[in-house]
Amino acid sequence: MEENWWKINSETLIDTPFLAVYEDRLQHNIEHLIATVKGDVQKLRPHIKTHKTGEILDLFKVYGINKVKCATIAEAELCAIHQISDILLAYQPVGLRGERWISLVQKYPLSEFSTIVDNIESAKELNESAKKQQVQLTVYLDLNTGMNRTGFSVSEDWIALAAEIMQLENIHFAGIHIYDGHLKGSVEQRKLDASHSFSIINQKIETLQQQVNYELKIVAGGSNTFPFYSEQENVECSPGTFVFWDINYSLNLPEQHFKPAAVLVGTIISTPSSSTFCIDIGYKAVASENPIDKRLVILNDENLVPTAHSEEHLIIENRGKNEYKIGDIIYAIPYHVCPTCALYETVQIVNAAHQICDQWVVEARNRKISI
Repeated sequence: MEENWWKINSETLIDTPFLAVYEDRLQHNIEHLIATVKGDVQKLRPHIKTHKTGEILDLFKVYGINKVKCATIAEAELCAIHQISDILLAYQPVGLRGERWISLVQKYPLSEFSTIVDNIESAKELNESAKKQQVQLTVYLDLNTGMNRTGFSVSEDWIALAAEIMQLENIHFAGIHIYDGHLKGSVEQRKLDASHSFSIINQKIETLQQQVNYELKIVAGGSNTFPFYSEQENVECSPGTFVFWDINYSLNLPEQHFKPAAVLVGTIISTPSSSTFCIDIGYKAVASENPIDKRLVILNDENLVPTAHSEEHLIIENRGKNEYKIGDIIYAIPYHVCPTCALYETVQIVNAAHQICDQWVVEARNRKISI
């Protein structure tokens, strides 16, 4: 690994804290993703929840990736603004969100939109709204394979539910959606666990396939099970964190060989004792849902250990021999980059010469763009 790859030319630094994205590493991660599916970009439907950024959507298109998955109306609209051709909202649109969804479909006719449902009542509600607005909506049936967050149980009669959805006049049934983020452990264990439910689904979907004259799709997995679904035929894979990667996945998914591409940059603002200092990466600058030892890892020095955290302050204990002073710059990789990125209005782009060369707006961190 390049030594001090994360260090930014001091002449281009801006006020901290900020999130830096390293151009060459971002491109490496996209290229490595494509190589993992042996160049077949049609197998890829990356989730945009991690980056929420238009420039990365444009970069996807350069590499031939034109299908994405998202979790919010704002993310879906950002994709449409950047002319992504196929956009899946993997979040059941209920109530007012259903009305917003239809407005989005109507406003951006050049993109193909789809969403998910996991019960007949929600499907009927979407169907009635679609009838009133004279639009056709595309849906996938969301299946619960054990995460127990959303989805119709894979062990129940989901074929009957799918058949019922197919009868709705203003609904086009596209196929099956699976998210199995609960699967953890070694890559061998994750593959084994994913294959168990997937083999059942694959067999049963043939029954549905006989009822339609078009090919049903399967959209499956996230980062944890990407190694399994990338090897399956006729499956669209949906990893998202790969663009930036983080400490969590570096530790727990080492087989995937993506590179950390997003780094927190902070400044030492105080030295309250001889063995501690305080930096400006507080709760509002890094995702803090985990215990303090699983929020970030400092790159400058492995002997710098976070010990206390508050809204604007992070206390670091220096357990080594290197000396630090007020004003020194500290670099760290977040443990969970997705919610960390959403804390920033912009990300700073760092080129191969270690200079900040651009700034990208994290536009879909907002709950609303125009709809």
